[in-house]
Amino acid sequence: MPRCSRRADPSLHVRQANIEDVPAIIELERQSSSAAHWPREQYENLFVITNGQPRSSQRVAWVIEKEAEVPAKTPKKNDILAFLVAHRIETEWELENIVVAHRSRRQSLGTILLRKFITHARTERSTGIFLEVRESNQGARTLYGKLGFEEAGLRKNYYASPAEDAILYRLLIFKGVKGSDFL
Repeated sequence: MPRCSRRADPSLHVRQANIEDVPAIIELERQSSSAAHWPREQYENLFVITNGQPRSSQRVAWVIEKEAEVPAKTPKKNDILAFLVAHRIETEWELENIVVAHRSRRQSLGTILLRKFITHARTERSTGIFLEVRESNQGARTLYGKLGFEEAGLRKNYYASPAEDAILYRLLIFKGVKGSDFL
């Protein structure tokens, strides 16, 4: 797991999400008013395999889980504290959803997931990452700025329930075809 602070918890693990995580992901998502709210089928489709390849091969999903503290003879069920879903569109990635459990906020879990995602995008030689966020979501906007994202626009009344503008952010990663063009 990437280091993010002095107080990193050794019981926390970042891993690729799987279909068994869908109920926990939905539960987290429903508890967050600022998250994108998807139907169960959309999350399940992240893990559908066709002809040996994931149907959504251009998507990534990670979770941060905390090892359960249970007696040795009890089946272990880890606790999912955060997740991230992103979609590749040609040479760029769109961050579609990132949620941290309310009880786990301000513990750098969002930073851990975003750094993992940025590293993945760099490895894939992507040109950048873009996203939109509710204008009122100051915590997320601060995090994006801290990791190098820059405001790139505004979508008026993009969100519903409640109606709100979306602020667009972009992180440029790779400018061209030469290896020396990495930012």
